[in-house]
Amino acid sequence: MSKNSFKTVAELLRAGDTAALAIGAPDRQTMTRAELLRLVEKTGGALRNLGIQQNHAVAMVMPNGPEMAATFVAVASWATAAPLNAAYRADEFDFYLGDLDAKALIIQGGPDSPARAVAAQRKIPVIELTADESGPAGSYTLSAPFADAGAPRPDPDDVALVLHTSGTTSRPKIVPLRQRNLAASARNIAATLALTPQDRCLVIMPLFHIHGLIGALLSSLHAGASVHCPPGFNALKFFAWLDQAEATWYTAVPTMHQTILARADRNADVIARRKLRFIRSSSASLPPAVMKQLEETFGCPVIESYGMTEASHQMASNPLPPRPRKPGSVGIAAGPEVAIMDLDGKLLDRGEIGEIVIRGDNVTAGYANNPKANAEAFTNGWFRTGDQGVLDADGYLSLTGRLKEIINRGGEKIAPREVDDVLMDHPAVAQVVTFGLPHDKLGEEVAAAVVLREGQAASEQDLRSFAAERLADFKVPKKIVFLAEIPKGATGKLQRIGLAQRLGLTA
Repeated sequence: MSKNSFKTVAELLRAGDTAALAIGAPDRQTMTRAELLRLVEKTGGALRNLGIQQNHAVAMVMPNGPEMAATFVAVASWATAAPLNAAYRADEFDFYLGDLDAKALIIQGGPDSPARAVAAQRKIPVIELTADESGPAGSYTLSAPFADAGAPRPDPDDVALVLHTSGTTSRPKIVPLRQRNLAASARNIAATLALTPQDRCLVIMPLFHIHGLIGALLSSLHAGASVHCPPGFNALKFFAWLDQAEATWYTAVPTMHQTILARADRNADVIARRKLRFIRSSSASLPPAVMKQLEETFGCPVIESYGMTEASHQMASNPLPPRPRKPGSVGIAAGPEVAIMDLDGKLLDRGEIGEIVIRGDNVTAGYANNPKANAEAFTNGWFRTGDQGVLDADGYLSLTGRLKEIINRGGEKIAPREVDDVLMDHPAVAQVVTFGLPHDKLGEEVAAAVVLREGQAASEQDLRSFAAERLADFKVPKKIVFLAEIPKGATGKLQRIGLAQRLGLTA
């Protein structure tokens, strides 16, 4: 079976060299593909013995690491994987487990997680997972007995993964992703990055997030490559992990890249020894200044990609050299078709700004149990991303803002990213997030939260004057707050919506 014909996670896993390495972790022996396949089969048998079939949601509450990686591919090979953030509180677990109609909960770790009590209240069977430290990375045992797997296996239209949208402005929506969606997205990413069996990805993105699950893990397994899974992201240990893994690439959100850059000077020996083939950035816009600094520091291309959960992650990506990478652009269509649409559903020409829309094998067929959201999200077969952007003459896509994040200052529309990019050019600025500040007369005013570089100084007036030389007056932030750290979501993304409220700010 050719790689282009994989339609399910199980098909993807069964292809390739069974002797090849698959999952590694710090200070652990690396699991081979054959060992992973055996674990997948035994897990499938345990699930079937509990009456869990394809399209049954199996919630997973686990720390990041090799066991999480192995469990995800095992569950997705037989049922519907539903990974949840282990940091959720009891009321959040109650919402998600109920909304998913979970048929079982797989949980790893001590008894402290509130997910156990919530599952007991909801009469959801709990499967305890214990890491097998004597085996290779990713090995585990289950409290439900392992057994030979029974039929049937999922087919391409069965749901392999369910995730919720972030729900910053409304109730989170369930995004079901089919087997064929995941297989297509893994293929697209592997092709974009020209992954080979010799590649190894250092997985620092959370494995309850689409970026880590597909952008790092499943794309690597599709290519016959391997992953190295430390216990999440730790800037103090990143370079030691990179060294031990002998990684050829990593993928992360911009805030992680900036944290890594802050420690790069004192780890020059590791950077020289572990020459990366490329670095990938996705899930939020990468400031051009950060891209330039990453490329200069690591001596390799930085590939910025554009992804979202509803597309099983990747939609567009800058290509590898020798094709051009355009700083500030998220690249060319990299899997699905990408177009720009106006409010009336008309497709726009290149150079015209509108809503980014997509269609293709990796795109969800629709939200679960939400006809209103689906009616709003799909137009003539195109999925409306909610992002605003423009395609240039070469087909490179640039994001101009999230439609819901556009600041409406008395009818004047400001894209926060434009203000971000200007302030990031100031030599004292390390991080910035521009956001709307509620205003009693204008509706919203422009504000920005800034983290200064270590040892650098700048006042609010300094930054406002700097911005005023480069932006129209109405776009210059009227309020700038200085923070030691900007609040982030669980996946490391900066969140504009609601930031004023979180910081207790009023105009």
